[in-house]
Amino acid sequence: MEIQLLINNEDVPAANGATFERHNPITGSLVTRAAAATVEDAKAAVDAAAAAFPAWSSLGPNDRRQLLLKAAQLLLDKSAEFARLMTQETGGTPGWGYFNVKIAAGMLQEAASMTTQITGEVIPSDNPTVMAMAIRQPVGVVFSMAPWNAPVILGVRSIAMPLACGNTVVMKASEFSPATHLLIGQVMREAGFPAGVVNVLTHAPADASAIVETAIAHPAVRRINFTGSTRVGRIIAQTAAKYLKPVLLELGGKAPLVVLDDADLDEAVHAAAFGAFMHQGQICMSTERIVVDEAVADAFVAKLAAKAASLPAGDPSGDVVLGSLVSCEAAERVEALIRDAVDKGAKLVAGGSRNGAIMPATVLDRVTPEMRIYTEESFGPVVAVIRVRGDEEAIRVANDTEYGLSSAVFSRNIPRALNVAKRIDAGICHINGTTVDDEPQMPFGGVKGSGYGRFGGKAAINEFTELRWITVATGPQRYPF
Repeated sequence: MEIQLLINNEDVPAANGATFERHNPITGSLVTRAAAATVEDAKAAVDAAAAAFPAWSSLGPNDRRQLLLKAAQLLLDKSAEFARLMTQETGGTPGWGYFNVKIAAGMLQEAASMTTQITGEVIPSDNPTVMAMAIRQPVGVVFSMAPWNAPVILGVRSIAMPLACGNTVVMKASEFSPATHLLIGQVMREAGFPAGVVNVLTHAPADASAIVETAIAHPAVRRINFTGSTRVGRIIAQTAAKYLKPVLLELGGKAPLVVLDDADLDEAVHAAAFGAFMHQGQICMSTERIVVDEAVADAFVAKLAAKAASLPAGDPSGDVVLGSLVSCEAAERVEALIRDAVDKGAKLVAGGSRNGAIMPATVLDRVTPEMRIYTEESFGPVVAVIRVRGDEEAIRVANDTEYGLSSAVFSRNIPRALNVAKRIDAGICHINGTTVDDEPQMPFGGVKGSGYGRFGGKAAINEFTELRWITVATGPQRYPF
C-alpha cells in the first residue's frame, strides 16, 4: 500500500516527492511505500499544529472528551485492519495486534476521563488582599515519537494525554510501522479532530535525525515525548536540552523477575514465560532476567524449560504463540547473544535455533556477569536465569543493571516480597505477577537508563501542562516607594 503524510488533516506527499519502503520481515515482500518527510514537511506539520492550538486549547473539556471517546470506538472498529498492518509490517501475531488495539482504546477512554481532572489550587498568601492560584494550562505543540514494537499502544499513548490536556500534536511514525502509525492519525481525523490538531510524519531511516532536530528546534514545540531505545533516548534528551525543552522518555529495560525460595513455582513459571516470550520478547517490560534462589532453581528451571518448549513459533499467520522478530538482523543479534553466553559457560535448556527472523522461546541457565546477555537488552525471545543465595543477593543482582523500568517478585510471604519490591530500582514492580503489564490509568515509566517522566492517568497531566502562579489583588496594594 502507498501512504502519504497527514498534515492539517490533508494527505500530502513529501515536499520533494520522496518515498521509502517497509518490507515484511518474513517474506521480504513490499508492505508499505510511504512518503519520506523532509525538513520542510516537519516544519509544515508543526506550523499546522501551532495554528490549530489556540482554538483547540480553548475548547471545553467535554467537547475534547467526546472526540477522544469517538476515536476510541473507531479504533476498536478498525481492529482487524490494525492487526493486519501490524503483522505485515512488524511480524507480530494477529493476537498481539488485537491486544494493542484494545489497550490503546482504553488509553483514549482514560484520556477522555482526564479532561475534567486538569485542576489547580488556591494557595494561602501572606498578603491578605491577594488571592493566589496555581493553575495548569496546555503548553502548545507536543512532538511525539512512537516505536514499532507495540505500535498502536505506544502510538496512541504518545498523543492521547497531550490532546486531553488541550495540546496539539505532531507524531513521528516509526520507519518500521509507517502505515500502522498513520492509521492512528486517520482514526483521529475520522473522529472529527479539527485540522492541525493531529499530524503524522513518516520518514526514511536516514532522515530521522534531521526530522527530529527540526521539530524539537521549532519554537512552537513545547514538549517532547519519546519511547524507544536508551541509546536514541540519550540523543533526544541532549537535543531537547539544547533548546531547553522538557522531554518525557520511556526507554529500554532489562526487567528482573525475582523468585524467592518460598515462591509458588508454577505461578512464577507462567508469569516468566509470558513476560519473556510475549511478542517475541520485543517489549520494553519483557522479562530479561530471572533471579532465582538456588534452593529452588533446579525445579524452577526444569518447569520453565518445559513451558518454553511447549510454545510454538513460526509464521504469525499460523497457529503460533511466537511470531517473527522485526527483522533478520534483530534475530541475528539475539543469536549472537545466545552463542556468547553458551561459549562462556551458560547452559541452553530450551530453544536457541533461528530460522530467518523466527526464533523459538529460549532459556539460558547459569548466566553470569561475564556474558553479554547479563547486561545487554536482548529484545528477543530469550531469558537469562541467574542463580543467587538469599534475598540480599537477589536484590543486588536485580539492581545490577543500567535499566530500571519493570520488575517482579514472587513469594508466598507478602511482607517479605514487599520489602524486596521496595528495594528494587525500577519504576514498576509487580508482586506475584508478570513484568509485562500495563493499564491506562497507571503511572507508567522508569528510572536510571529506562528514562524519566510518567505516562498514564493523572501523572501524565503534570507532563503535558504548564503549572502557573496567578494572583488577583482584591484591594489596594502597598509598596515601599
